[in-house]
Amino acid sequence: MSGLAVRVRAGEPSEAAAHRGLLAWVASVDHKQIGIMYMLSVLLFFALGGVEALLIRIQLAVPNNHLLDPDTFNQIFTMHGTTMIFLVVMPMLAGMSIYAIPLMIGARDVAFPRLNAMSFWLQLFGGILLYFSFFAGGAPNAGWFSYAPLSEPAYSFSNGLTYWVLALTCLGISSIAGAINMIVTIITLRVPGQTIRRLPLFVWMTLVNSFLILMALPVLNGALMLLLVDRLLNAHVFTPAFGGSALLWQHYFWGFGHPEVYIMILPAFGMISEVIPVFSGKPIYGYGFVAASTVAIAFLSFTVWAHHMFAVGMGHVYDLFFVFTSMAIAVPTGVKIFNWTVTLYHGRIRFTTSMMFALSFIVMFTIGGLTGVSFAVIPIDWQLTDTYYLVAHFHYVLFGGTALAIFAGLYYWFPKISGRMLDERIGRWHFWLTVSGLNLTFFLMHPLGMMGMPRRVYTYPDLPGWAILNMLSTIGAFVLLASVLVFLWNIYRSLTAGAIAGDNPWDAWTLEWATSSPPPPENFALVPPVNGRRPLWDLKYPDRADERVEAALEG
Repeated sequence: MSGLAVRVRAGEPSEAAAHRGLLAWVASVDHKQIGIMYMLSVLLFFALGGVEALLIRIQLAVPNNHLLDPDTFNQIFTMHGTTMIFLVVMPMLAGMSIYAIPLMIGARDVAFPRLNAMSFWLQLFGGILLYFSFFAGGAPNAGWFSYAPLSEPAYSFSNGLTYWVLALTCLGISSIAGAINMIVTIITLRVPGQTIRRLPLFVWMTLVNSFLILMALPVLNGALMLLLVDRLLNAHVFTPAFGGSALLWQHYFWGFGHPEVYIMILPAFGMISEVIPVFSGKPIYGYGFVAASTVAIAFLSFTVWAHHMFAVGMGHVYDLFFVFTSMAIAVPTGVKIFNWTVTLYHGRIRFTTSMMFALSFIVMFTIGGLTGVSFAVIPIDWQLTDTYYLVAHFHYVLFGGTALAIFAGLYYWFPKISGRMLDERIGRWHFWLTVSGLNLTFFLMHPLGMMGMPRRVYTYPDLPGWAILNMLSTIGAFVLLASVLVFLWNIYRSLTAGAIAGDNPWDAWTLEWATSSPPPPENFALVPPVNGRRPLWDLKYPDRADERVEAALEG
């Protein structure tokens, strides 16, 4: 069948084609509709998390500000971090994966469509449960990490932390179910000819990421259950005064939390690995190295958790082990940056908005990665771990990394999702406002941290240099707000009057571009033959097909 178009395989039959209207979306098991609903729910929670971020920045704009009282600030701070990680970044990556991956592997749907729907509704319910805490006695106020014993009833006596535990448990179950679905879908529903070595890198990294979720999220859910027992039944698992251990919570939390960083970045790496080759006019350089380094990152991510805990006094032997692993994990990450950069070299680069976001991702994520490596040096970590230097590092990784990659992916796949093109002129405004706001907001936090400004504080004294840097950082946050409004305007304008996209507006190579835009309910009637990593390229240029190139290299 290698030279012929093949019919798609699927799991359970899709039911979306039988319904229309709002009820069709509520009852849908079509992966495309569920993926879109994930992304729409992200818009809601992103708006809430963005408002919380602005409140934080307004509070810190000037010294000795009392706009927010300490408890309210702690609630806003906790909800912002929890929202952005669990209700924005992870669901957005999940939604894009759920939408695109069955198309990229030539399948009709995911392996378990109803489980897919359950994952979405659990995610939405978890978000609603978290925000209901505002109306049930107060939101959680112990930070998105909820360190013990601060999260114990003696210190956080409102119901907020209990709602936080229950909400995150729902979100964890949702993520685990989604990961199982992705693994089975990718392993069993690939079109004939699409071997593991021919998977698009976005699919490959999502597959590795799904295994990462399966290993990391149960750690968090187990810790959450122990905290719930502490809060409701006074078990005192994390209370030192009763024989428990506050540090045990940190080991559990960061045992999940550091793999979580890579859970939020590996799919972003995959998006960049799709965008850069298409707009460079070249296949990715070193496909095997990119794929293998992803596995190395997943493995090493479970060996670095305690570099978040250098200040707790683990002992020199343990500290040195985590110094080594923290530096080692930078190597496979650096391999990817090398591969992307060499792919650009001598490429026929098209500076679309998607490509501009991808290029800025490389620069911004490199800054975040280098500042992260600095925390592997124990004396530096001791000085800076509880300062705004770490806040800057974290946001360069997640905003300068994941968020910029998501924007690159949205501009790339929006024509496939909607059938219309996003406006490139408005897109450039969005790009420059985003990059300017990102650097103005977060770069200045590096010197702030080195000057000694602690993180997690609701106000600060009028010390030399602190006020002007915080004010500029707050201005940068409003520039980011403007960038988001421009992006939303671009989406609205494109949906109502955008140029028709056509099936393959980018002249791309992977299977999702072989069907109509937007795809029909069944995705494909026939799937093009897959004899290499770029099936649509092979069809268009049979004399330069990947199959011939691979044979020549092997010969």
